Amino acid sequence: MTSLDALRTAFLTHLHTRFSVPKEPQNLYSPIHYILDLGGKRLRPVLTLMSCELFGTPFEKAQNAALAVELFHNFSLIHDDIMDNAPLRRGKETVHEKWDINTGILSGDALLILAYQLFENYDPETFQKLAKLFSKTAIEVCEGQQYDMDFEERDNVSVEEYLHMINFKTAVLVGAAMEMGAIVAGASEKSQAAIYEFGRNLGLAFQLQDDYLDVFGDPETFGKQVGGDIISNKKTYLFLTALNDTSAEDSKELEHLYSIQPENPEEKIEAVKRLFIHSGAEEKTKQKIKKFTEIAIQLLDDLDISETGKKELTDFANQLIFRTV
Repeated sequence: MTSLDALRTAFLTHLHTRFSVPKEPQNLYSPIHYILDLGGKRLRPVLTLMSCELFGTPFEKAQNAALAVELFHNFSLIHDDIMDNAPLRRGKETVHEKWDINTGILSGDALLILAYQLFENYDPETFQKLAKLFSKTAIEVCEGQQYDMDFEERDNVSVEEYLHMINFKTAVLVGAAMEMGAIVAGASEKSQAAIYEFGRNLGLAFQLQDDYLDVFGDPETFGKQVGGDIISNKKTYLFLTALNDTSAEDSKELEHLYSIQPENPEEKIEAVKRLFIHSGAEEKTKQKIKKFTEIAIQLLDDLDISETGKKELTDFANQLIFRTV
């Protein structure tokens, strides 16, 4: 098996040497070059390459599918940052801050179209399967984003609704990334479905960990503004769990903190963090991350791959629990 670092390096080489983004008009394509050069974990495309290789096919055959996943992910980041009014992405200015909102919208749209074009490099049958999965995933991601926006206006969001939202907004793309690798490799439909579910559960764990790090992470390694979800009053798993499991007095205080926008948010962030810890929400979030990771690992029994491959996936899944970025 090729190591994750080697797969990431191979993907980046493909991105920077084999994939060509036009240069003109500059205000359309410069933001695309910019966000693709910001770095990031490249988790999703690496999973596509890994999945392809796990099913006995050289990972190079999945490079275009992996790149499509990465382009789509960055398209969604540009638009999400606009909707969230986020100032930073991977420690740098977001596209709409560096340029403007209209440029961000249009460049994001172009990224999505470029992603679809990459499937044209495959034979008709593979193209059809990849495009069908991609379209299904893309609309689910949009639905998840809409749920996320709707929750900002609601006072009665449940934990179950939140999990449904992050399943669409984040987890399905991780599942699709892995299934695309299996499709390119010609894996059985049973294996395609199982690797999708593995990735989806891993995606749920990943998003909950992201929520956790947004509050309790190190700003030097996390790459985004720590406390950003608290500042924007986002109803995350941490918040909803704390609201349900704390005393009436603490619940009232938490609701008050999520109704204000102080000029200096540091005191608000620290107060919310204390409530998350005191209510047990911090620990329960870590346990939920562990649970989704364990579910993903159990699904490996349904995969027609080697034991070495299953161990690689198990090790990768466990690494997510302890990540700091």
